Amino acid sequence: MEKKHFFLIFLLLLFFPSLSFAKETDFSFPDKINLKALVLSVENMKENVPPEEFSQWKLFLPYLIIDSSGKSEIENINFCPEKKIICRLTFSLKDSIRIKKLSKNILDNDKIKLFISDLSKKIDKDPINATFVFEEEKVSSFSPSSDGIKLDIEQSTDKIINGLTNNTSEQLEIALVFQKIPPEVTEKTINNFGITTLIGEGQSNFRGSPTNRTKNIRVTSQRFNGTLIKPAEEFSFVKVLGPVDEEHGYFPELVIKRDKTEPEFGGGICQVSTTVFRAAIYSGLKITARHNHAYPVQYYNPQGMDATVYIPKPDLKFINNTPSHILIQTKIKGTELVFQFYGTSDGRKTEIDGPYITERNPDGSLKAYFVQKVTASDGNILIEDTFKSAYDSPSKYPHPGQEKFTKKPKDWSKREWEVYKKANGI
Repeated sequence: MEKKHFFLIFLLLLFFPSLSFAKETDFSFPDKINLKALVLSVENMKENVPPEEFSQWKLFLPYLIIDSSGKSEIENINFCPEKKIICRLTFSLKDSIRIKKLSKNILDNDKIKLFISDLSKKIDKDPINATFVFEEEKVSSFSPSSDGIKLDIEQSTDKIINGLTNNTSEQLEIALVFQKIPPEVTEKTINNFGITTLIGEGQSNFRGSPTNRTKNIRVTSQRFNGTLIKPAEEFSFVKVLGPVDEEHGYFPELVIKRDKTEPEFGGGICQVSTTVFRAAIYSGLKITARHNHAYPVQYYNPQGMDATVYIPKPDLKFINNTPSHILIQTKIKGTELVFQFYGTSDGRKTEIDGPYITERNPDGSLKAYFVQKVTASDGNILIEDTFKSAYDSPSKYPHPGQEKFTKKPKDWSKREWEVYKKANGI
């Protein structure tokens, strides 16, 4: 066939893909899929593909060939499945009387790839780092690491096509192609992290918290227990926290949201973020994002050293500016929450001046600040930051069902009104 014919065929197939021209040897796909059971496996996991699913992976493909025997099955030599001009440009007059029409069941690559892509959402998993505990002046593992898995969609699709093409049995199992993703932190690597001493500690007290709030504090603190922060890494409280819902063990409790205080899953998480903030401050770490609460909350005394969080923001962030990894360890003693940061001491000295209340108003609003000063072992100042907090009146964020009076009800005594105003910051 001349070069110009090849070029014409290329253009025709490009703009009229439903028309196929081939030699009889071009197709090696089976005429039908005789399978009754198809199993896809990834390591120890097996996925049974229902027959109604893989039966849809077939495509009926009609095509034309030039019969080398010189005979044609098409009596009308003017027959053409597309516009006649297409066949005229494609076949010579001599070839047009030797056209043979065939058809095949072929495998639909796109449908198989879509199925594997959906399957990957169930199979793919991130690697899990080992977690550790610092006790008796050494670090030991309390949760082992595990590899992650990522399914190779392209190669797995090709493997399924090859398997089905060459299969002659009623049952078939195909091992899909995947990659193992190793974790960054394993039991073997912990000795390289230089975790040797307590570098800082944060504390807060949740005395008087309702049952659900206490439960949320315990759930949240456990999520952070054993967390490792790499040198120069920016820690994000929200990122480590993950989803906050009933499925992940949280209970509904009061949270400050927009202009009111209302129940929501995870109420009490800010007790943990506040404690983490204090641990980071006393460890001499660089704070990059911190926000105080909308109004003063008794659980976060002394006022001015709290940190509120809410998914996706505001967030609490800080940078590990020490020479080694930091291991976070948590514990609860009665109603006291404690966060301990372990790492390597580089001789830095951390001083906290405050917090100081600079303004306190009758409606309960106030302002406060404190200063964090971190000095290196050589006397150079590493950090000198001032953290200011401005709190609104609690009366601006009413609780559910809580009616705020702005003037004395007629049937109240003067003393009753004075007691009410003081209790509600009016």
